Amino acid sequence: MSARGFLKAVAIVLNLGVVLAINQCPTSETYYTGPLNGAKWGICQNTDVTGNILAQFSGLRNVGDCAWRCDNDIRCTQAVWVPGGGNCYLKDASTNGNWVASNGGYSVIHQVDNLDRCPATAGNYPGPKNGANWSICQGTDANGNILAQFSGLGNVGDCAWRCDYDDRCTRAVWVPGGGKCYLKDGSATWTSTTGGYSVVHVSSPLDRCPNKETTYKTADGATWAICPGSDVTGNNLAQYGGLSSAQDCASRCNDNGKCLRAVFVANGGNCYLKDHAAHGTWTNAPYTTVRYISANPATQGQWSALVPLPVIPAALYAVPAYPDSARLLFFSSASPTIFGGGGQTIYADYNYRTGEVSQRTVSNTQHDMFCPGMSQLGDGRIVVTGGDNAEITSIYDPATNGWTRGPNMKISRGYQSQTTLSNGRIFTIGGSWSGGNGRKNGEVYDPSTNVWTLLEGASVSNMLTADKSGSYRADNHAWLYGWKNGSVFQAGPSVKQNWYTTTNGGSVQQAGTRNSEDQMCGISVMFDNGKILSAGGSPNYDDNDSTTAAYVTTISNVSQAVKNDQVSNMNYPRIFANGVVLPDGTVHVTGGQTHGKGFADDNGVLSSELFNPKSNSWTIMARESVARNYHSASVLLADARVWSGGGGLCYNGGDCRPGSDHPNGQIWSPPYLFNSDGSAATRPVISSVSSTVLRVGSSFTVQMGDRDDYTFSLIRLGSATHSVNTDQRRISVSGTKNANFWSITLPNDSGVMIPGSWYVFAMSGNGVPSWAKTVRVTN
Repeated sequence: MSARGFLKAVAIVLNLGVVLAINQCPTSETYYTGPLNGAKWGICQNTDVTGNILAQFSGLRNVGDCAWRCDNDIRCTQAVWVPGGGNCYLKDASTNGNWVASNGGYSVIHQVDNLDRCPATAGNYPGPKNGANWSICQGTDANGNILAQFSGLGNVGDCAWRCDYDDRCTRAVWVPGGGKCYLKDGSATWTSTTGGYSVVHVSSPLDRCPNKETTYKTADGATWAICPGSDVTGNNLAQYGGLSSAQDCASRCNDNGKCLRAVFVANGGNCYLKDHAAHGTWTNAPYTTVRYISANPATQGQWSALVPLPVIPAALYAVPAYPDSARLLFFSSASPTIFGGGGQTIYADYNYRTGEVSQRTVSNTQHDMFCPGMSQLGDGRIVVTGGDNAEITSIYDPATNGWTRGPNMKISRGYQSQTTLSNGRIFTIGGSWSGGNGRKNGEVYDPSTNVWTLLEGASVSNMLTADKSGSYRADNHAWLYGWKNGSVFQAGPSVKQNWYTTTNGGSVQQAGTRNSEDQMCGISVMFDNGKILSAGGSPNYDDNDSTTAAYVTTISNVSQAVKNDQVSNMNYPRIFANGVVLPDGTVHVTGGQTHGKGFADDNGVLSSELFNPKSNSWTIMARESVARNYHSASVLLADARVWSGGGGLCYNGGDCRPGSDHPNGQIWSPPYLFNSDGSAATRPVISSVSSTVLRVGSSFTVQMGDRDDYTFSLIRLGSATHSVNTDQRRISVSGTKNANFWSITLPNDSGVMIPGSWYVFAMSGNGVPSWAKTVRVTN
């Protein structure tokens, strides 16, 4: 298809005497190779181009400087060099100017083979897939390997449509004879031709690199794509000057946990890190963009592609199934993407083994479950309380996949926390976001009698933060842990920590002081028996810088003083983050903002990090594709990976930050699932468990797929919203080996082994976990 050609022109008679337009240089041309994308420019002496001027420069040294100016202006396809005064006039194809002979000593600079822009006026085709535009450039060809070939198409738009729907394709060649269409990738060379062909190429806004893209690995093994001839619009996160290459710019972006894309401008070595919250558009321009692709999976883990959902998953629940669990329930509010309205809840059901997603509306309980309390009962049902309909209780039964209405709470609540007790009951406290402010003392739900009982002695005043908004925020999102003898330990977010008892009207007693500042909307996770990690948060719910501070609290017997140890700080300050304990006892923290601002992606931290309690250290992990801030949630999956999703979900009629709604999620595969070369590690296999219903203190048998040595841990299935997951906790257990059978004894304390559904994980000598088996623990 390729033929060496020249710019297309039509012979006309100019008003300035009888001068014919030309379609090729009448003298011997010299050539200039553009540094931007390697395009080839012809320099033709004693010619001129009429038409409008894009830009004008003076005082240039030579014709090469003029060619450089044209090469670095994506609009420019021709330029005129006038030696007297060193003047340079940039032109484009849309001015309908004519290339003519001239005796004024001018030279015309024009693009020839190895084009990086259309030398003629281009048509336009709006791509239906992702909103990218496609230009149609007549008189050009693209040389290179053919991705796919079609014939019998009706027009060039049909060819553009084929390219738009093939993610590999950045250019296609349309041949009218026979209606042929040849799809090409970014490595194809764009040239002029006289064969009547047209090149279809992606143009602003882009959904893929318009030119040949290369990759670069930073020192930590992260992979970045480098795309010449492109730009990213939007606000700058940071700016650097004096860099030598796009690779240096990629390294600067890699060092900033908020950065996914950056723009490198060779002139001056400027690097602009782009704020992902600005949702900038990827466009054609004479610059180079860098964008994050992936981390080194062996050291930082790996995020999946985005999983689209029909709702914004502000809350979620890991659904138990015995012995193999593979479902998550997500819910938003009375509508999929805004909250407010009441009377029903929109759910999504996701099977992470099959990838199947479905949507449902729960209206029979008349309950908008936005911003509720959530706890798992001993029989696997989940109790969801309050929120937008602040007094209502709804109960989900995984055995029937159905919802029933429970008894109303004694006190209406929203943004409360609740936790399951050692005796199988549920305790809740706080929640002044809805149902009135203040005096949201504790109450207990007994599933055996289906009754709520108010505990006036379990006073909320002891756990209030000093939030500037008062009780409306001060009693929100308590960090609650059911413990021995029906007690509750409140680890935060208030500075003061408290023991609550739930018999004889309830009581409260201070257990300790964690630090000098409240940590509202921080994370709190029981990563081992009586060991609680707390990190991040802020003294105020809104409009306050967050902290990196982290603490480990050790609890033992009820009413005894607890031990608080400050541990290493997180790498990034975070509020509205989420924490998930892994089978090996490490804690994965995702998302959050360095400055708290609801319904916005501003200041969002994309890099996750991992706390190792054995080494008292935090390690930066792979970064997510979108910010996960206010109204995000994460949870451990049965396959030992981590779900993280949501964010946004503005109120009905609210004027929230555009682009901050995220009806999607991603799944993180931790480093323990990879070999050192990044390949998938061989995983242990639990063939079976002797029983899926276990009593506290009982023994059971795990059959492994081989006779290797293993360690074991149990993690309670989680439910999460607003940075709170009171259901999850981890305990390590020892086993006795007989061939490939392991006998494991559970702790003989239902305060440690809270009734409910638990994952059973086996870990190899290299720390690689199995898919979990799910068991139900009863009193």
